[in-house]
Amino acid sequence: MMPLASPLARIHLALAGALLGIAFAAAAHAQSYPEARRIVSVGGSVTEIIAALGALDRVVARDTTSSYPPRVEELPDVGYMRALSPEGVLSTRPDLVIAEEGSGPPETLEVLRAASVPFVEVPEGFDTEAVADKVRIVAATLGLDEAGEALVRDIDDRLTAARDSARAATGDTPPRVLFILSIQGGRILAAGRDTAAAGIIDLAGGQNAVTAFAGYKPLTDEALAAAAPQVILMMDRSGDHAADDDALFAHPALTTTPAARTGSVVRMDGLLLLGFGPRTPDAVERLSEALAQTVADAE
Repeated sequence: MMPLASPLARIHLALAGALLGIAFAAAAHAQSYPEARRIVSVGGSVTEIIAALGALDRVVARDTTSSYPPRVEELPDVGYMRALSPEGVLSTRPDLVIAEEGSGPPETLEVLRAASVPFVEVPEGFDTEAVADKVRIVAATLGLDEAGEALVRDIDDRLTAARDSARAATGDTPPRVLFILSIQGGRILAAGRDTAAAGIIDLAGGQNAVTAFAGYKPLTDEALAAAAPQVILMMDRSGDHAADDDALFAHPALTTTPAARTGSVVRMDGLLLLGFGPRTPDAVERLSEALAQTVADAE
């Protein structure tokens, strides 16, 4: 007869079982709309998941952040996910709106509910479990549970391989990485804890250089000096928030950092980098390779 588990062991087992059930519980409680054929998809990762499930033909409109796969840009654009116009959404005659957490504003959501348009919110998250949860919830909402589980397995396999490769590429000492959202107005807006940037840096074998705060906040010169980043990570974009290498490293607060001394900066497509969707394994692989290369070049 096997010995009885200790009280502490039983607690650990119960906790593990509870955590394992969380992912399935979210999908199990998601409302299902398998008959929906006029879907408005809000949020780049949600739209990518719908496409990966083979259901993009059911989408009649998308938001501005939904730019992948490229053919989604042929669909009507209802605006930025956090500044949706109720008139714009309703003009597409949707029978379902499925959106990333944080979409809005609240006034728009109230109008949609008053118009009896089903609205499903997909929780955000920045780790491997969060990606699986998002896929399961989207799949359950569309009535595609079996396809959802197949997609979860595929992403999990690719993520495992990408993470193993990342650890091998970056070595035993993770490079300190500073994600800069913008330097508009001379202020460095950086990523702290509990952000998509921190999550992808960790998955790619790096170390987020800023841990004193959560979210995205301006950095003081003193905080930047203390962060001492070896690599700067940014989204590859144009417009007011863009900054080339010369402008970036000309910033007085950055000039003394290890990254500035070696000119180490990595730029990646924002949705790929921060989306936490089906392409996250690709993002991990590309970022880890870039981090390893920039650190090697600096030696």
